[in-house]
Amino acid sequence: MMTATRLRRLALVLAAAASAPPSSRRGGAPSFACGFSPSAGVAVAGVGRRPRADARSPPTRSPTRRPLLASIESVDADAESVDHAPCFDGICRSSPEDDAADGGDGAARPNAAADAFAAAMADGDRGGGPGSGGDPSSVAGEAVLRLGHSAGPTVWSAFGRLADENPSVANLGQGFPDWLPPDFAVESLVEAAVDSAKSPHQYTRTAGHPNLVRQLARRYSRHLGRDVDAMNEVTVTVGASQALYLCLQTLVKPGDEVVLFEPFFDLYVNQIKLAGGTPVYVPLTFVPYDEGANGGEEGGENEVTGGTWILEPEKLEAAVSTRTRAVILNSPHNPTGKIFTLSEMESIARCVAKAGPQCTVISDEVYKYIVHSPPEDDDVDTSTCPGHVHFASLPDMWDRTITVSSAGKTFSATGWQVGWCVGPSRLISPLHRLLPYVQFCASTVIQEALARTLPRADAPYRGHGSYYAYLNDKYLKKRDLLGAALREAGFAVPNHDATPGGGFFIFARITPALRDALPRERLEEEGYVRNPAAPNGEARLDWALCQWMAEERGVLCIPSSPFFSAERAAEGAADEFVRVAFCKTDETLARAATALGGLRSA
Repeated sequence: MMTATRLRRLALVLAAAASAPPSSRRGGAPSFACGFSPSAGVAVAGVGRRPRADARSPPTRSPTRRPLLASIESVDADAESVDHAPCFDGICRSSPEDDAADGGDGAARPNAAADAFAAAMADGDRGGGPGSGGDPSSVAGEAVLRLGHSAGPTVWSAFGRLADENPSVANLGQGFPDWLPPDFAVESLVEAAVDSAKSPHQYTRTAGHPNLVRQLARRYSRHLGRDVDAMNEVTVTVGASQALYLCLQTLVKPGDEVVLFEPFFDLYVNQIKLAGGTPVYVPLTFVPYDEGANGGEEGGENEVTGGTWILEPEKLEAAVSTRTRAVILNSPHNPTGKIFTLSEMESIARCVAKAGPQCTVISDEVYKYIVHSPPEDDDVDTSTCPGHVHFASLPDMWDRTITVSSAGKTFSATGWQVGWCVGPSRLISPLHRLLPYVQFCASTVIQEALARTLPRADAPYRGHGSYYAYLNDKYLKKRDLLGAALREAGFAVPNHDATPGGGFFIFARITPALRDALPRERLEEEGYVRNPAAPNGEARLDWALCQWMAEERGVLCIPSSPFFSAERAAEGAADEFVRVAFCKTDETLARAATALGGLRSA
């Protein structure tokens, strides 16, 4: 089994072999060329042509992994070993930037052109065409116009810049693991890339690479207790985000309504708008614990505790109607970590049936293998995916559900960008028809690698019964490490002995002690500090605290307000919460704990 260092070096050897001129390669070593995957838009290492055999040139052996692995040790051991996500809303180190975007010191600055365009869009001015004096909104297409002011700066661009400008900050913001995928996943990728027999470097089936859809069909047949047709009931996309986008594009017509449970992953709102739909928000209710229930805190009238987010069925019943085209369910839930209980899912199923035959559930299950505190009272078999209930497995819900998932969160490989949809052919067939006009196919190499990875994940791994069991145990320890640091800093966090939890975020609650520690100038006396990236242009308590922590205290978290509707954010529903990611190395979490330790004494 290869170590992370050896895997890293192998990748560098592949790249070096691809770029080396033929004369520099030693005799007998395999020859590689850099193939281009039009669907993925990236260069991938592939098997090069063999030298022609003749009297002067003895035949060479077919490429094998052994000489590659033997040459790994010659690669620079100091090469970067962890992938990062440096680009936020087009502000990227590799992008040309004008003087306004680059202060001359190499630090990223807001893009003036993009901000001007966003301002014009916020004014709602569609412009007057070529003679409109260069008004950027005059050239906007329908999709951009549907986004409106949402095309401007966002929480991700704002806090991405803060991370870029403060490289020493402990970044607990964006939800991607900062370590390598498991060794068997990287080995599968290397094997797929150098497999000269199958050579998966050309287009594959648009609806999904045959090897992968067959693997997915087998797995979901077990998960859902029914036979899933690989060719007609599965489709592969470029990540789960594209899967969600295509689902909405094939379901929603202008004027249709799509129900979101609030707080929600912010991507959903704009994807609904791009499809011409109207988001309808159903607030989850935050129920604080009783006094003393949150880690033994002392009671008192000013006590602020953690709690549980619950779905009140009557709120959902009031929101659905014959105009409801879809309900988006995300469990485990981003940003709260909530796991919807079986009874809550059953209430969703009843409301969907009541809304009419047009109503479909899009079940976003990208965190389904990260259930570190499963519900204990759900009387349902979850043995194929411990702690997780697939919504499509509920009675009569298969025919109304598109299940969305991906490999990125499960295998710590968010850059692989392979997602999928599983559902009845009447819902999957429109996706198949639309896909060729979006991209010809997802990366063949990555799909083949994932097809090889999935069965290996079921095998015993590092002292656990499977990789999935290992993954849950790993995240359980990281959750507890960060949770303890947050409590010590003065946040109130969920008590997972009482509250089920999954995913890799903690939705921490701001206590009065933390509000008092925030410098007064961060919150103006009359209203809130204006910030174009914040909801409604107001940097309320959650935003002000996170910005102060990133700029002055050395730890970056994400404010909660972008996960709420503009109306609810303006009412203060998001003021008390911040989202904190624990999908980070122990070293990053330790630095964050040190930084958090000094918050209340600031």
